[in-house]
Amino acid sequence: MVKNERNGVAKEEGVSHALADQGKEGANDEDTSYTTFTPTQKRLLLGACSTAAVFSTISSFIYFPVIIAIANSLHVSIEQINWSITSYLIVSGFAPSVFGSLADDIGRRPVLLLTLSIYVGANIGLALTQHYATLIVMRCLQSAGASSTIAIAFGIIADISIPAERGSYVGVLMGATNAAPCLGPVIGGVVSEKLSWKWIFWLLVIVAGTLLATLTLFLPETERCLVGNGSLQPARLMNRTIYSLVSRRKTRSPAAASSRSRGSAFLGPFKSLLALRNQANFIVILAGGITYTMYTCLAASLSAAVIAEYEMNYLTAGLTYLPNGIGGILSSYASGKLLDHDYKVTARRLGLPLTSQSGNEFPFAKARLRSIFPFVIVSAVATIGYGWVLHTRSHIAILLVVQFFSGAAQVSIFATGGTLLTDLNPGRSSTVQASYSLVRCALSGAGVAALEFMVRQIGYGWTFTVFGGLGLLCVPILFYLKQKRAL
Repeated sequence: MVKNERNGVAKEEGVSHALADQGKEGANDEDTSYTTFTPTQKRLLLGACSTAAVFSTISSFIYFPVIIAIANSLHVSIEQINWSITSYLIVSGFAPSVFGSLADDIGRRPVLLLTLSIYVGANIGLALTQHYATLIVMRCLQSAGASSTIAIAFGIIADISIPAERGSYVGVLMGATNAAPCLGPVIGGVVSEKLSWKWIFWLLVIVAGTLLATLTLFLPETERCLVGNGSLQPARLMNRTIYSLVSRRKTRSPAAASSRSRGSAFLGPFKSLLALRNQANFIVILAGGITYTMYTCLAASLSAAVIAEYEMNYLTAGLTYLPNGIGGILSSYASGKLLDHDYKVTARRLGLPLTSQSGNEFPFAKARLRSIFPFVIVSAVATIGYGWVLHTRSHIAILLVVQFFSGAAQVSIFATGGTLLTDLNPGRSSTVQASYSLVRCALSGAGVAALEFMVRQIGYGWTFTVFGGLGLLCVPILFYLKQKRAL
C-alpha cells in the first residue's frame, strides 16, 4: 500500500501506478492534482534543468570566437576546424535519441547526472588536447554529454506543468539556453584574448562540475511513471536524493516501478525515429530543423566573417554576438507569455477548460501556431539581410541590428515548436525532443559543412539568400498543420 500524502488516501500499488501512467497521457484522477510540487519547488526545478540545458548551446557559442586561434594552435585550416563544429552537431542529433528516451524510461535524475559527468570529462580532455584528432573526439564526447540536457529539461517541464502554463516554462528554458549567444562568444573572446583558448574548457569544467555536485545532492525525480504527480518515491536508489534516502516516506515496489523501463529502454534510439511517423511531429520538427540550420550557420560564420571583413580581434568579434543573444533572451520571455495567452484565447473561444491535458481534447496546434507566422517571415528576411550586409561590407551597426531581429524571431520559433511538441507528446516528451535534435542537428550539420564552400563559390549574399529561402518554406507547411489540426 502507498499513501497519497496530499490527499491522505491509501491506494493499492497497482492503482497508484495506473494513475501515474494516466498522468503521463494527461488524464489524472479528479481527486489528484497534476503535481504535488509546490510553486517554489517547480521554480527551482525549472532553474536547475534550464541551467543544465545552457551547456548544450554555450558549448557551441563559446567555441565560435576561438576558431581561428584553435586553427593556428593546431596548425590546421578553418575548414578543418569547421568539421569539429559539424561533428559536434552530428553527435548532438544522435545522443539525445539515446539519453532522451532513457530519461523517459528510467528517470530524469540518473540520466541528467550521467550526461553532465560525460560533459565534464570531455571538457577536461579538450583543455588538455594537443592534436586535431583529439579535438574531434573530445568535441564529440562534449556534444554527447551536453546535447541531451535540453531534451531532459523538456521532460521535466512536461512532468511539472499543465499546458496552460507550459508556454511560460518553455520561455524560461529558451531564455536560459539563448543566453549562450549573448554570453558565450564574449566569454570565449575575452578568455582567448587574455589567457588561452584552452581556458574556455577549464571554465566549463568548473561551472559544470559545480552544477553536477549540486544536482547529485538535491535533484528529485520527476518522471511521472516513477513518482506519479510527485507524491510517490521511486524504489531505485539512483532516482532518489539523499534527503529521500533518510526520510521515512514509503516507496512503490521495485517491480511496479521498473517493469516498463526494463522492457523499453533498449529501444530508445528507435523510439525517437518512430516519433517522426506522426505527421504533426514531423512538420513541427522539420520547420524547427530548417530554422536551426539558419541559426547555426549564421552563428558559425559570424566570427570569421567580421574578423576578415571588418578586421576585428577575437574579443571584438565575440561582442558582435551580443545583439543576437539579447534578442533571443527578450523574445523567449515574451514568446512564453504569448504562448500562454494564445492557449487561453483558444480555450475561451472553444469553451474548453484550461486544465485540459489531452491532445484529443484540445487543438494544441491551433493555439500554439496562432502567432508564429510573422516570426518565420522576419527570421527568413533577417537571414537574407545578414548575407548581403556582409557582402556589401555595410556599416557594422546594420549587421548588429539584423543580428538582433534574426535571434529574436528564431528563438520565438524554437519556443513555439518545443512547447507544441511537448503538448502533443506529454508521455514521451524527452523522446520527441530527441527526435527533434536528431533532425535539426543533421540539417544544421550539413549546412555548416557546406557553408565555407558556398561562401567561396557564391559569396555571403547568395549563400544566406539560399538559407533564407528555405526558411520561407516553413510558412506553408506550418499553415497546413494549423488548419488541419484545427478541424
